[in-house]
Amino acid sequence: MKELLLIVFAYFIGSIPSALIISKRFFHIDIRDYGSGNMGATNTFRVLGSKYGTLVMICDILKGMAAVGLYNFLPEYFNDEWARTNLMVGLGLAAVLGHIFPIFAQFRGGKGVATLFGMILAVQPVIAGACVGVFLLVLFLTRYVSLSSILAGLALPVCVLWIWNDEVVLYRIFAILVAALVILTHQKNIGKLLRGSESRVPIFKHRDRRKARRK
Repeated sequence: MKELLLIVFAYFIGSIPSALIISKRFFHIDIRDYGSGNMGATNTFRVLGSKYGTLVMICDILKGMAAVGLYNFLPEYFNDEWARTNLMVGLGLAAVLGHIFPIFAQFRGGKGVATLFGMILAVQPVIAGACVGVFLLVLFLTRYVSLSSILAGLALPVCVLWIWNDEVVLYRIFAILVAALVILTHQKNIGKLLRGSESRVPIFKHRDRRKARRK
């Protein structure tokens, strides 16, 4: 019963509409009426700029971390790694579900990548660091947040199954499911990337200006 209550609370944490709150507070708009229509960091980067996009991304990451951290309210799980891992993954996935289908925003949310990353950061911080390295490298080279998210998501099972060769079966299944979820929630972006119509986010402006001047 206590576990179920924590999972419900984790869903509520994930449902906090960071992008919607920031867009209404500072711009008096509903972020879902612009750009891709998603309530997430990628669309915020695209519509409101890098400053507010970064703020939303941080908030969404913290949602995933906070949700996983709820396991600390059940000390009986501290000495049972298998049960603790199951609970942490369940709490994190509840937060991701809350972000994608937020009860506080008419169930119209984002794609859950930042919240998912926060969850991974809380469960497996070293591997999360490797994934964020992939994300930042691809973002620096391409300025496509969607492509960066997709490749970072695919990097997770590569890290878990081959590079670190984690022997915990649950982690392996979790990594594969995460990669599948990222691809599933980015189908439209994948189509746009293939057509060359995906929008780049407004970051690294100084680098782009220097390149333009050289031309």
